[in-house]
Amino acid sequence: MPLLGDLVRDWHRGVEAVARGDWDCALRLFSGIPEPPARMSFNVGCVHLLAGDPEAALQAFDQAVTKDACLAVGFFQRGVASFQLRRFREALSDFREALAQLKDNAALDYTQLGLRCKLQAWEVLFNVAAAQCQLGLWAEATRSLEDAISKGPEEAHEALDVALGRVQGRAPLQPRQTPRGEVFRPRRRHLEHLEPVDFLGKAKVKGAARRPGGAHSGSRHRAAWAGPTGSPPSAGPLAAGGPGPGPSEGPASGVATGQPAALVTVMVQCAFTLALRAPRGADLSSLRALIGQALSSQAQRGQLSYRDPSDSSCWVPLTGEEALQTAWQEAAAGPTGLQLQCRGVGGRPVLYQVVAQHSYSAQGPEDLALQPGDTVDVLCQVDQAWLEGHRDGHVGIFPKCFVVPASRRVRGARP
Repeated sequence: MPLLGDLVRDWHRGVEAVARGDWDCALRLFSGIPEPPARMSFNVGCVHLLAGDPEAALQAFDQAVTKDACLAVGFFQRGVASFQLRRFREALSDFREALAQLKDNAALDYTQLGLRCKLQAWEVLFNVAAAQCQLGLWAEATRSLEDAISKGPEEAHEALDVALGRVQGRAPLQPRQTPRGEVFRPRRRHLEHLEPVDFLGKAKVKGAARRPGGAHSGSRHRAAWAGPTGSPPSAGPLAAGGPGPGPSEGPASGVATGQPAALVTVMVQCAFTLALRAPRGADLSSLRALIGQALSSQAQRGQLSYRDPSDSSCWVPLTGEEALQTAWQEAAAGPTGLQLQCRGVGGRPVLYQVVAQHSYSAQGPEDLALQPGDTVDVLCQVDQAWLEGHRDGHVGIFPKCFVVPASRRVRGARP
């Protein structure tokens, strides 16, 4: 099974082949992806159209709309392929289905999904009219164009008026297509992750001053570590269960007291998803060094939440200093003290969490598949309709309308 990085790289190379007009190379790269999603089948169909093979394009678009029955642009392009094969009834059916999938919207913008195309309702109606002309349905074609004029923008009215005059003179129309050479592209973020990252950098030697009696200067914190490896990135006094702060050590930062007795144990559960570049066959110590180096940055950026003392299954996000002081006050009244959770993905904080209400099947490597009840860490809002999130080690985009916000107190969030 090819690695995700290899699939994204081949996808990108296929897009580049389309841009330079190398249809054979593009087809080889797109077709080489095992179990291709709907968008990849769509790409294959578009390349076949560019290469002048509408029969092969029709088969590819068949696969695309079978895998994604809501892919309006797939029905649109399949109608174009059928039109070129002079199968005008099939073309008319596909254009009408594309219009139905627009769901009364004036347009569907596929840019966020990687296709630089905005499918307009008036363009679909234009193609409906073109197919109706070929079937001798001139009156229906006239009504379709009049409908297109009512839905189209001002700048399209001139071309539509010309088309209406042609239909009224019983002259056929040629269908419109998606922009030439435009296919679904991988997300820029996935391409950036293909670049090598040096997490280790150059070695540095740091000295630590000692106080009389052999104690290190500075304070130490105790933490229960639950990171990816199940153990802290470095051994010694910082490990869970190690010796507590000695009497000569100062208070931890943020504790408003100068008395050593005021030091408390803060339990921190950490959950990070890391993307590391490591030599193939690297030994265990090298992997631990890579993880430890990356975790120091992750810990600074991760989203902190504290466990609600009154409900151990709830975590409350720490949105600022005021929230942290509230956490200290609530923890003082409880038996377990302050318990924190730190969550992050690739150096990015978790903004909030949502719960899936419907299932969503991934249509490409950049998608995040969902099942009802899944809890997803939201990393960013792509646009009004799409979110980017993380679940079970996977990062991708998904429709915002498929999820609902989790409560402010995140129930059952596990590291």
